[in-house]
Amino acid sequence: METKEYSPEELAAQPVAYWTGIAYEAIIGFIREQQAGLGFTQPQFWILRHLSTDDLSVDGRGMTVPELVDAMTTYLRPEDDLAAEAATLLDRGWVTRDDDGRLWITEAGDAARADLKTHAPAWRDRIHEGVDDADYVTTLRVLRRMMRNVGSEPG
Repeated sequence: METKEYSPEELAAQPVAYWTGIAYEAIIGFIREQQAGLGFTQPQFWILRHLSTDDLSVDGRGMTVPELVDAMTTYLRPEDDLAAEAATLLDRGWVTRDDDGRLWITEAGDAARADLKTHAPAWRDRIHEGVDDADYVTTLRVLRRMMRNVGSEPG
């Protein structure tokens, strides 16, 4: 499949929302495909990250599924079912659940999280191939400015 090349004038007239949406879907699709090849899902990794004291833990305590959903609300996709993902992690022995419904990462789960995390640099390299850091930084600055222009404060 041949990629259409646009002139600078044509690119300047393109709708940013269209292209950021297309880019988001392509990149998320790539990452999830890579993760599936390793036998896990992005939401499973997120759960482990939120429960690990080495990543995003909230005060080093366990979390309920609703608390996890709340913590991930800005990046969960509609098809992500954290209750089902947590059940898979429970079956694998990567998390446990206490009597209050809080999930806790196990040693095996933290080891799996650390191992899964080692793949991220290679995926980043693939996504960034042919894009130098200066262009990447410029792209993010432009997107952040556009967000501010429409009243959204970038995180």
